Amino acid sequence: MALIHAERAAVAEDLEHLTEEQWRHATLCGLWDVEQVVAHLVAGASLNHWQWLRSIIGARFRPDVHNQRRLEEQLGASPAETLERFRAVIHSRTLPSNHAAAYLGEVVVHAQDIRRPLGLERVPAIEALTPVAEFFARRDFTVNSRRLASGLDLRADDGSFRAGAGEAVTGSTLALVMSLAGRATYFDELDGPGVAILRERHRAASA
Repeated sequence: MALIHAERAAVAEDLEHLTEEQWRHATLCGLWDVEQVVAHLVAGASLNHWQWLRSIIGARFRPDVHNQRRLEEQLGASPAETLERFRAVIHSRTLPSNHAAAYLGEVVVHAQDIRRPLGLERVPAIEALTPVAEFFARRDFTVNSRRLASGLDLRADDGSFRAGAGEAVTGSTLALVMSLAGRATYFDELDGPGVAILRERHRAASA
């Protein structure tokens, strides 16, 4: 939880001086703009297990519908209000489940979804990225990361993360995390014969 709180605080700091145009900028997260991604992060820090369960059942187990409904609940009347709502949950310990590494992943991945298109250079701490990479390699949860990683030897060149066996894929822990989260723009930062496999799997899943 301390890592989650620290990464949320870093995101809030990055958002503090955005212009109106930047708040409306596209992100790496589908059709959502910056403000919508932030509202999604607020929702994730505001739902306990039972609230999440009622919401997903109400959405007929369609995650996209669930996420959009909860996001819209947390959008403020302006980006400034949405940011205030996000600041209010920086130190929240509320999570939809006990998979803390997955929700740490939500923060670090969505932070980069915002930062990269805006040209913001902050990188999540390696201490935060490593448990996310380990979780993504062993389990499909909010993203189909384990399916992407299956049969590959994943190795970070800037930290301790290593998982799997097979064709090698090497790169920074951040590039590995973002690639396993399906952000294809990060494939270009990886090396090894397994990268082509990652690309093909992502292409097939997207189709």
